[in-house]
Amino acid sequence: MKRTVGEKAPDFSLPDQTGREHTLSQYRGKWVLLYFYPKDDTPGCTKEACGIRDAWKDFQKNNIRVFGVSVDPVQSHAKFVKKYSLPFTLLADEQKELVKTYDVWGKKKFMGREYMGIKRVSFLIDPKGVIAKIYETVKPEEHAEEVLNDVKG
Repeated sequence: MKRTVGEKAPDFSLPDQTGREHTLSQYRGKWVLLYFYPKDDTPGCTKEACGIRDAWKDFQKNNIRVFGVSVDPVQSHAKFVKKYSLPFTLLADEQKELVKTYDVWGKKKFMGREYMGIKRVSFLIDPKGVIAKIYETVKPEEHAEEVLNDVKG
């Protein structure tokens, strides 16, 4: 089901890069950036993650909790976090439950072949747990700045 701005963000419970479980509801009262990305340590995903890392002080200053989500396993996330010194949480959705709940799992095309995968889409969730903005066309290099501008208003 396609998610819409103004609806309550569906809750989840997923492990991070250390195996610790996180639920969306435990971050009520903070802004949450839930960003879905195709694969750890690939060019676009690395640019997006490093952009957020480089703007991390501003994310903290604006009380924004960041969760990157892919279907890669916990161990892959741990390597990705370590390699690029990522200061935020990556969630492992190996069962593809969250990517389907947020409707970001679907047909993709790359170099003429079709396959199923994660669409690069982000959801900005307000402190009340409501979807404030959906970023359908994410430019990895500009995403961090775009989110910060939206939260600052």
